Amino acid sequence: MLTIGDLAKSTGVKVPTIRYYEQMGLLTHTERSEGNQRRYSRREQERLSFIKHARELGLTIEAIRELIDLSEHPERPCADADRIAAEQLQAVRDKIARLRKLETELERIATHCHGSQIRDCYVIQALANHELCETDHA
Repeated sequence: MLTIGDLAKSTGVKVPTIRYYEQMGLLTHTERSEGNQRRYSRREQERLSFIKHARELGLTIEAIRELIDLSEHPERPCADADRIAAEQLQAVRDKIARLRKLETELERIATHCHGSQIRDCYVIQALANHELCETDHA
């Protein structure tokens, strides 16, 4: 059995985050020692590692909750897990596309400035007037 501090060290998840995951129902409320310390099993450590990895991949709490539920029923088909992963992949691709637009526009603005004083600075002008942008990046 691990204390919450040991669990935090072994998984790289901070103690307040562990408590948050308990409140959200992603981790079960654990046993307590006679001294009222939380005690975590290997199963809870594995679950926390699962949650941490899923969060690193950008999955929402709701998606993680659904994946945990699916993992507790190993006889189910994996279509729902595949759907969750595909939805996250699409969300990441959408973010990448938006970031590419931002990159293009920022590069254009940053390299378009040839003024030597702020009153002639294209960066300041472009930020003040969205019509100077070439693309809609909002």
